[in-house]
Amino acid sequence: MKDGMIIYTACLALGLLFTIISASLGHFFGGGHDGAVGDVGTGGHAEAGYDHSGVPGISFFSPTVLACFVTAFGACGLILSHIDSTNKIWISAPISALAGVTMASLAFMLFNALFKKTQSSSESCVNSLVGITASIITPIPPNGVGEIAYVQGGSRYTAPARAESGGAVPAGRPVRITRVAGTEYFVEILSSEPSIPRT
Repeated sequence: MKDGMIIYTACLALGLLFTIISASLGHFFGGGHDGAVGDVGTGGHAEAGYDHSGVPGISFFSPTVLACFVTAFGACGLILSHIDSTNKIWISAPISALAGVTMASLAFMLFNALFKKTQSSSESCVNSLVGITASIITPIPPNGVGEIAYVQGGSRYTAPARAESGGAVPAGRPVRITRVAGTEYFVEILSSEPSIPRT
């Protein structure tokens, strides 16, 4: 086997191996769902493991995109190595590199398009939380952070929360979500009883 074919075969094998391992581990897109059942801490997590947080895009030099380049480079190189007019490595290598860059670029654009769509859906979901009634499950101290629980779409979620007034809110008090800033939810008390003033 020629040196060029050895290189192309190794690239193809490594690229495919990385793709298979990544897909089997459930991290092909750089993240996964929480698998635990029950309350999943704070940050707007669902009991069933659904995360409201935004999904970031990927870099052109992420392992997934680079794997696409390596796989395409190896596959194209092997094909060209079996064609008489392109079996010289100084001919097949540049063409294979171009094919690799093309495939990596397509993968980069596809994945980021999917991430942006997911991000937009996530932001719409967060915005729909404003006005929803929740209950305090961890007391909110003055100018501090507690925790709320709320139900949306038949699922129960928990999230860190601050009182809009800056005061303290005891556990069990019904509140309304007024806005969401990052991972923190701001709430106001629904009952006529005022929150404990800040000190």
